[in-house]
Amino acid sequence: MRYFSIVVLLTACLGVSPASAQPLHTRIDASIAAQANGPLGPASSDAEFVRRVYLDLSGVIPTAADAQAFLADKDPQKRVKLIDRLLAAPEFGRRMEEALTSMLLERRKETTVADADWSVYLSTSFNQGKPWDQLVRELLFADDEPALLPARKFFLAAGRKDPHQRTQDVSRIFLGRDITCAQCHDHPVVSHYYQADYYGLYSYLQEKPEQAKNEFESVFVPGKHSTFPRLPDAEEVEIPTFTKEQKEEAQSYRPRLLLSRDLPTAENSLFVQNSVNRFWFMMMGRGLVHPLDMLHPDNPPSHPQVLDALAQEFVAHKFDVKHIIREIALTQAYQRTGVLPSGSDEPVPVDSYRVALAKPLSPEMMAWSVMRATGNLKAMQAANLPADDAYNYYDYLNGRIDAPPKTIPDVHKLFIGVFGNSPGEAEVEFSASMSHSLFLMNERLMLNWLEPQPGNLVDTLGKQKETDALLDTLYLHVLTRQPTDAERSRMAEHLEQNPKRRTAALGELVWALITSTEFRLNH
Repeated sequence: MRYFSIVVLLTACLGVSPASAQPLHTRIDASIAAQANGPLGPASSDAEFVRRVYLDLSGVIPTAADAQAFLADKDPQKRVKLIDRLLAAPEFGRRMEEALTSMLLERRKETTVADADWSVYLSTSFNQGKPWDQLVRELLFADDEPALLPARKFFLAAGRKDPHQRTQDVSRIFLGRDITCAQCHDHPVVSHYYQADYYGLYSYLQEKPEQAKNEFESVFVPGKHSTFPRLPDAEEVEIPTFTKEQKEEAQSYRPRLLLSRDLPTAENSLFVQNSVNRFWFMMMGRGLVHPLDMLHPDNPPSHPQVLDALAQEFVAHKFDVKHIIREIALTQAYQRTGVLPSGSDEPVPVDSYRVALAKPLSPEMMAWSVMRATGNLKAMQAANLPADDAYNYYDYLNGRIDAPPKTIPDVHKLFIGVFGNSPGEAEVEFSASMSHSLFLMNERLMLNWLEPQPGNLVDTLGKQKETDALLDTLYLHVLTRQPTDAERSRMAEHLEQNPKRRTAALGELVWALITSTEFRLNH
């Protein structure tokens, strides 16, 4: 799996596009349709699409005004134009920073590099179009560049001072292979995960040239072996022996520096395929190779031609992340609705992409979207924190103080603490929990946002006298759509039954929509 076909190598070396003149998104759709073995879902409604694409490219639901403008727009190219506008907006960098922070750090704590500096580094990298191979190179080795100090957070994260943890994380995140089991022996189930590969990567993750050759022995097969740095299916990189007087020359052979040179390249098919597979997962809710860290011949991609086309395109466009994400967003597969046409009752395999998959909102998406839906986002952005503010995340979480968080970073920390996975655990598979439900039902911050405050949603609804218009406003703000007739009837009945506590009833309507499965998922 190390090397591409001659077509891909020519693409990498010459910078030419793949032979087909058709756009990538067209070829992707043709491949998916050819393997469908059943009807494809119809195109999503404009309401479905605008909510989905805002969440995927901006990390937050659209404002009611933006949604309304898109729904009213008659331009047949409005979806393409919206995709391009969102990719060019600064919120795209923030969205990618949040997604990549989760992927790269896996919620591990690290304080040497300030979170704000890391966020600026990543968001700026994506907004300015830094090529993915360059970004990964910086993450793997930034020791000699003071300007790249934030990139060091990747290896400084808790647990990654241990070379074995580094080996396992680099393999999973950048090569798509969970080789943890190969530390002590060849993998007992996956025939392509070798102990020699483990120690080849382990040797790359040493700090000094004299540490670059490492011995290993299988617990099952006696006999010692050794290896210099080596990527899977590649040759060893032999490191010379240096004297004390050759300290300057030795700097060029620091193993991790060599890893930053050798791993993120067009010739490394594991790196390229893993990269596009992860961007596909971000947009589509499932990897072409799934699980994401099981990229090997015994776990083939659901759509090999799609993975190959994405990989070729990524190399041809010099690792341009925006280009790949744009092409995925332009596919019919991405823009489909989540249900089959009426009359199609057979179960749809999740890896067929015949319908859109529902994706859970990330903790960051939940935080941004709840603030926007309740109309409290602008107030939070404008908040000036008093110097003597007593808020502390742990005191608040343990009930020792009542005052809820007043800044967006503190709100995010709270949502990540509730909805995020444990440190070191990849956020790939969604698992709802009682703590999620209890937070949405009873959390003081949530209840505070459902009180009328100047300009928020409950305040706005309270000023509307006509029930139908009020419900239109409610649904557009929270679910980015109009209510159905049945929903109008139920909501209107709730208001009619509570005339003396109308403000509280309005808060209850907002709460009911925010705690719904529809809000919790990107569909």
